Amino acid sequence: MNMQDAAERADGLLDEVFAAIQPAVQWTHGPTTTGSCDVTRRRVVMTVISAERRGSFLGLVDRFWHKSQYKIKAVNRDADVPAVFAETKDGFGVSLIVGGEGQVFFEVDSPCVQESEVAGPASKPNGPSYAGAEIIPRPNVRDPFWSAGAS
Repeated sequence: MNMQDAAERADGLLDEVFAAIQPAVQWTHGPTTTGSCDVTRRRVVMTVISAERRGSFLGLVDRFWHKSQYKIKAVNRDADVPAVFAETKDGFGVSLIVGGEGQVFFEVDSPCVQESEVAGPASKPNGPSYAGAEIIPRPNVRDPFWSAGAS
């Protein structure tokens, strides 16, 4: 497997978890980074996930990752910035991190693979793209379910 193959595998893992999130949330691509033998793909949730719904959101993703036989490596149960870190059977690290203002970040890190060029993600965000933007804005999409109770 080379870095492009790993990037495509990471995209597939992200596609799978976002397909499992119901009701669906709006997301955009975060930056792709590469190391000497690894690649990281990121997605940023643009839907406001209220503090009241945050536990449900994390629980839904955690259950999906368990069902997919990911090994849960660590859980940060902090009320304001919770996170879940897991690993697939083929060694890809997956994480969900809640950041400032409740913004949710997904990241997939590949294991060490053969060096190669890496193209941008083929999947299209289901909302505005911030490709090339210096800063991705805070979540700004309201959802009747996920944003319930948010001010």
